Amino acid sequence: MQKQHPFSKFIAILARGKTKTRPLTLEEAEESMGMILRGEAEREQIGAFLMLLRLKEETPEEIAGFTLGTRTVFDLPADMPHVDLDWSSYAGKRIQLPWFILSALAMAGAGYRVFMHGTDGHTPGRVYTQETLEKLGVPIAPTLTEAAADLRKYNFAYSPLEALSPILRELIELRPILGLRSPVHSFARMLNPFNADMMMQGIFHRGFMDVHSGAAIILNQKHMAVFRGEGGEIERRPNKPTVVETTHGTGPAVQETWPALVPDPHQPKDLEMDTSELATVWSGETTNTYGEAAITGSMAIALKTMGKADSVEAAQALAEDIWANRDRANIYKAV
Repeated sequence: MQKQHPFSKFIAILARGKTKTRPLTLEEAEESMGMILRGEAEREQIGAFLMLLRLKEETPEEIAGFTLGTRTVFDLPADMPHVDLDWSSYAGKRIQLPWFILSALAMAGAGYRVFMHGTDGHTPGRVYTQETLEKLGVPIAPTLTEAAADLRKYNFAYSPLEALSPILRELIELRPILGLRSPVHSFARMLNPFNADMMMQGIFHRGFMDVHSGAAIILNQKHMAVFRGEGGEIERRPNKPTVVETTHGTGPAVQETWPALVPDPHQPKDLEMDTSELATVWSGETTNTYGEAAITGSMAIALKTMGKADSVEAAQALAEDIWANRDRANIYKAV
């Protein structure tokens, strides 16, 4: 008789039927993801596992456990730099330009260390962060050691998901095969490899807000903000009120509604999606009312959650000051 595979117990937990199926515990989620990333699960098992999770939807304990399991495989530099803000980017943009990239670069220029990580190409027709950064002249760090060097030199670094875990990148690439996003799209945003004090989360479906904030509490994340961002990225939609949920360590989640920053609630789709406009808006050669409100509005959420401002109004004023005082001649420079 063939011996039962060690990973099969996790599939059984998720697929025992309506009365016996249950979510994974924190410890089970951590163990199962560790096995996947160490190559100890079969490909068929991984596909079944991911789709069973997708069918029932992930719990905060599962997302936290998957995050912990993934962190065990990071190839981290021996000398870890202190990072202020972890800014993930896994959705891509298709309706508005990725203005949040300028938010992150402006904060780096103001002295905050920002690490950005993400992936690209998994959904056709979207503009992704890596290709946009390359067009802006910002280098991509292929390893976390190189990212650490960039953070020290420039206060900003971007690494693709494969720098964190090549296997996770392969799992995200399964989307066109499976036909659905997998839990990897959710917990990859929580990885925070440099243990930054502040973590930002952008979601597309509001139902995931409590999942991410609950996972942040389990992980004892020092500061975290999650909101429904434009296109699912960490970008405030300035033409609409934004509900932001924040957590601080193991304390309870708190919701706050941030007001719209521009009067017209019906921002038309950007038909061109020409990312070169980001450079001209940064330099001041052109202006974009919606885009600049998205830039400062996104920064404001980060600044208030980090404790740099004690009110929505003060955070917005600080963000606008950072934007006004950016180095217009240099979008990316040594500090």
